Amino acid sequence: MVILTTIYVIVAVLLLFGAAIFVHEWGHYFVARMCGMKVEEFAIGFGKILWKREKDGILYTVRAIPAGGFVKLPQMLTSEALEGKSEEEAEPLPEISPWAKIAVAIAGPIMNIVFAVVLATIIYIVGLPEMITPPVVGNLSKESPEYALGIREGDIVTKIDGQAIPSWEEAYKLTALSVTNRFAVTLMRDDDEFTHVLTATPVSDDIPIKTLDLPSKFPPIVGRVLPEQAADEAGLKADDKIVSLGGIPIGGQGQLIDELQKNGGKPTEIVVQRGAEKVALAITPRLIEDKVMIGVQFGRGPRVYIERHPGPTPWENISEVGSLMWRTLYALFHKKETGVGVSDLSGPVGILAMLGAMVKTDYRLALNFLVLLNVNLAILNMLPIPVLDGGHTVMGLIEGIFRRKIPAKLQEWTTTGFAVALISLMIYVTFHDVFMRRGIFVDMFNSDTEVQAPGDPSPPPSK
Repeated sequence: MVILTTIYVIVAVLLLFGAAIFVHEWGHYFVARMCGMKVEEFAIGFGKILWKREKDGILYTVRAIPAGGFVKLPQMLTSEALEGKSEEEAEPLPEISPWAKIAVAIAGPIMNIVFAVVLATIIYIVGLPEMITPPVVGNLSKESPEYALGIREGDIVTKIDGQAIPSWEEAYKLTALSVTNRFAVTLMRDDDEFTHVLTATPVSDDIPIKTLDLPSKFPPIVGRVLPEQAADEAGLKADDKIVSLGGIPIGGQGQLIDELQKNGGKPTEIVVQRGAEKVALAITPRLIEDKVMIGVQFGRGPRVYIERHPGPTPWENISEVGSLMWRTLYALFHKKETGVGVSDLSGPVGILAMLGAMVKTDYRLALNFLVLLNVNLAILNMLPIPVLDGGHTVMGLIEGIFRRKIPAKLQEWTTTGFAVALISLMIYVTFHDVFMRRGIFVDMFNSDTEVQAPGDPSPPPSK
């Protein structure tokens, strides 16, 4: 069963991701043919050719690196770094107008937007599961500023700066992308709401992204056991739920960390829920850089979705994606305030991993992610950078307005330079996807999820 699920996820991910690339490149291809331009190749992916077929003088290929695609048009400036050298022509091809170049360049992003609208319309009709995992506050240290303000375990975060917060994930996203570290947080206790201004702090010295210092009430789940550390020696395993430490029930990561500091390096008992049984293990925490640690990386708590039918309207869906992308770009250009940098972006590997996690949960979540992916492709490709569609558009406008061609050598140098920069960026973010965020993606894929029909009772948050 696991093998069949894995095959299904892999095939679905490749088809969905390939569809986003295909419609983009088909836009270029269709308009180029309408303008009477010569098409040498229609490619999905870059690098080594895995499959090819030639028809009517056009080579159709699928290549090894699924990071994009291209339509090779010798009458437009191409990037040899990405597409390889063009065939030598026996006779020079006729010049094309700058307006034809612009039409071909913008056709790809337009097709991505059209595809996103089609997908968003389907989602509106079939409905969309929405995460409702409540952001319930877990155990707070009595020495924390939040505790001093009167916040207690069991309080539910309902709004941040006036924006509704249905889940911890939404809270993390909002605080991480903000240029401020001060937030008006509204909480609910016994149907009464109250608001406090809280300060978000970096996750750690290594991860400068801001988050509120409010622990989740979900019991800590072991995501990964670090080798040759206290947890490894004690026998903890991935997916263990930590129930108690030293006989004290544990209701969240914050409480576990507090109890570990109180315990120090003394041997103690840790009880975990492993499947259907509880397992008691002897553990001796270690003091590392003045902090008591057991050597585990935490996994995510269970995710709960509820059916929304009909789904969000296409306008709501696409405008929300556009808003998220704008906030992300804004955060990137204000790294000093947000801590969000290029290393926090995901490349093809990360995108495929996230898409796979959503395919495994519900196909509608995957389609919704594809809406985001297509809008992102459209906007990013229209940035005025040589080698991207926006760069071709700007060069076409310059030629059309000033009625003179940009020197071919200048175009080649700038296009090649930006192509090398783009490849370097892909390698950089892929490195972080594979080596720095691999555990997060594995955790997303393996996390427990539940999709409920409207009206179904939600599980208790401390489950």
